Amino acid sequence: MRVAVVGAGVIGVTSAFAVKSAFPSYDVKIFADAFSPDTTGDGSAGLWSPYLLGDTPVDNITRWAGRTHRWFEQLWKAGLSSLTGVSLVPVTRVTSDKDNVHPEWEKLVYGFHKVSDEYLRRLNEQHKSNYKQGYHFVTYTAEPTLLLPWLMKKFVTLGGKMERRNVKRLHELAEEGYDLIINCSGLGARELIADKTMTPIRGQIYKVKAPWTMQCFLVDDDDDCNYIIPNMHSVVLGGTHQEGDFDRSVREEDSEHIYKGCCRLMPSLQASQIIRAWVGLRPGRPRVRLECEALNTPMGREFKVIHNYGHGGSGVTLCWGCALDVVEMTRNLKVPKLNSKL
Repeated sequence: MRVAVVGAGVIGVTSAFAVKSAFPSYDVKIFADAFSPDTTGDGSAGLWSPYLLGDTPVDNITRWAGRTHRWFEQLWKAGLSSLTGVSLVPVTRVTSDKDNVHPEWEKLVYGFHKVSDEYLRRLNEQHKSNYKQGYHFVTYTAEPTLLLPWLMKKFVTLGGKMERRNVKRLHELAEEGYDLIINCSGLGARELIADKTMTPIRGQIYKVKAPWTMQCFLVDDDDDCNYIIPNMHSVVLGGTHQEGDFDRSVREEDSEHIYKGCCRLMPSLQASQIIRAWVGLRPGRPRVRLECEALNTPMGREFKVIHNYGHGGSGVTLCWGCALDVVEMTRNLKVPKLNSKL
């Protein structure tokens, strides 16, 4: 069976790797116009935390996110942190919304608990803020700049292939003999399959050198909430989530908001060294699309498509869970039976 994966972001690469691992005899190839380090995900801090998922069913989010969290745990316990970018990090998340309930995923992370009133009072004094609730927990970051190259190397070792190419229509690949196409095109689905529900969610960040920063701090309040997320060799300061905005240029007003806001949260960041400013467009959608569809080429040849896109700000968080669903859908297609190793 010949399988084409469209897209080389974290969703596409994990899907390709999972399918090739499960079905070693399948001919699996990734097609993309950009590979790491030039994907949207490469600018991400890679924090595991469900984010910007619209009305995606909660049961799906927790299932996909839970499987991914357990995968990161396996990588971390295997001593692969330096290769995969998977790190265990403490997180403080605060909000000014007094009605904000505990998230459904609280049992997936380690040590989730509400912060004390005294701690919240001190934070409000220090930040000149009005936080009503806050939580502590421990979870993972999985930095795409490390995770993606590691996965692609593993994929190629298994016999997987990659080609830099801008696929205009899915039937192009079907006409070339691919039996199954896994559509992980992200925001590109707007043009590739005319999915106009796809919306860019613009994110601007700073990457700085601040090795003394050991903890994530997230303000979960509005469209321009600030966050501080340590990675292995840098710290990511954010951020924005501006829906419907295609502008990939760095804006001075956003840079000022990010820098001043994060320095207010952690004054020691004023001594940090700015490495770069970066902008990426998250693939926003009313809900994640993960389903199988039968299509036909203009010449009448039927082919199967598994759509796996629209993950908003949660590509890293959901990637492996969604990839396992892709494997299960592939197994259930009417194709020659092959033994799965997953």
